[in-house]
Amino acid sequence: MNEDQIVDVWLCFKEHLDKKQVDMAAEKYVDLLADYGIDDIALKECLGNDDHLDNAIEYYLDIEEEWDD
Repeated sequence: MNEDQIVDVWLCFKEHLDKKQVDMAAEKYVDLLADYGIDDIALKECLGNDDHLDNAIEYYLDIEEEWDD
């Protein structure tokens, strides 16, 4: 599965999720991808397409955003 496919699958299912469950579903999706062998580099390549998916990937990879003052 390449980065485009990962994002496409997420966006396809995201629109059918209960709004209150989107963040949790994104985290479960990223966990599932990792369980199936998607590497960290591929996950990083998915960043920038969807805020919920970005948050889940950043959480999984333990990436901290740098805030500019």
